Amino acid sequence: MLTHSLSVRDVCIIILTVLAVFYSLYFAAEIVLPFVFATVVNLLMVTPMRMLHNRFHVPKPLAALFLIAAMFVFVAGIGTAISVPAAAWLSEVPHSIPVIQKKLAYLHGPFEAVYTAYDRTVAMFFTGSSRHGITAPADFMAFGHIGTAVLTGTRAFMGEFFTMLLMLFFLMTEGDSLLRRVVEIMPTYADKRRMVQIVSQIERNVSLYLATITIMNLLVGILNFLQCWLTGMPNPLLWGVLAFLLNYVPIIGPLTGVVVYLFVGMFTFSSSLYALLPPAIYLCIHILEGETITPMLLAKRFTLNPVLVMASLMFWDWMWGISGVFLSVPMLAVFKIFCDHIDALTPIGHLLGGPVRPRSLRTIGAPVEVK
Repeated sequence: MLTHSLSVRDVCIIILTVLAVFYSLYFAAEIVLPFVFATVVNLLMVTPMRMLHNRFHVPKPLAALFLIAAMFVFVAGIGTAISVPAAAWLSEVPHSIPVIQKKLAYLHGPFEAVYTAYDRTVAMFFTGSSRHGITAPADFMAFGHIGTAVLTGTRAFMGEFFTMLLMLFFLMTEGDSLLRRVVEIMPTYADKRRMVQIVSQIERNVSLYLATITIMNLLVGILNFLQCWLTGMPNPLLWGVLAFLLNYVPIIGPLTGVVVYLFVGMFTFSSSLYALLPPAIYLCIHILEGETITPMLLAKRFTLNPVLVMASLMFWDWMWGISGVFLSVPMLAVFKIFCDHIDALTPIGHLLGGPVRPRSLRTIGAPVEVK
């Protein structure tokens, strides 16, 4: 039995408050998004930042500038390298559709059902993207349009990139001081301790998740670059970078990668059978990474419910477009850790996922012990 009862008035106030918060986030996206991105990237930079500051005694401002500059050079270098081939491929999309239709004419009936189902799936994820400069085409045959959205969405993202870098610099240099001030204003020692536990676990688990996912995505990108180069796909660097980016989006990202690779293979190679090789290798790489290695690395420390991950992807895409898709899982992870440390919200944290281990129903509302 629940120990806390809420009146109808309390429930209505909570619902209105939640709606007001999401309403504000929707219309304040241009202000909120750079800060959220900076916070997520700051969690990824925690370990190298502390290594430079504590082990090598580099002042925090210099360490932050070095890491931000390294990240900027990496992003700018990759962007410069793929911008020309990406623009060329985007211009080729309308002309390539008839070529692929002719090659697959004998499969038009069965494939039409597949394309229609895929287009409906995509529509669920990109209903809010037009507000952010990304418009999904209505033609169901344009089945590469998520990859197109990722590439063209980069233009909108770059408008917020420099604001994010500025916020990131101050978070990296003054984040610990801000946390200390927040702990100081907590009214009781128990509240201070709980706040430190929440922040510590968010920092530990989310930074571990982001670092693991980033390393695995980088390996996926490198492997796909190599397989594109070996199989004769044009612009292998472009498709390797695309695989790296799409792997940040659970489930729908790898599915999109397979479809895009099939699209490019059909347009590039004369043999329809050989054109299946790049997407088949892509799928094998994803199964090995996404279904075996990454879960094995993260399962003991951090897991999320796949159903709620999909719901989070759909919701944040509607809210913030392609940026929300990339941020949805880290934000869900932070919310889960926050719920785990608040007694009244612990059942929600349990519902969101967590370590897979036997657990008595009597302990669902108990405080979570931080290891």
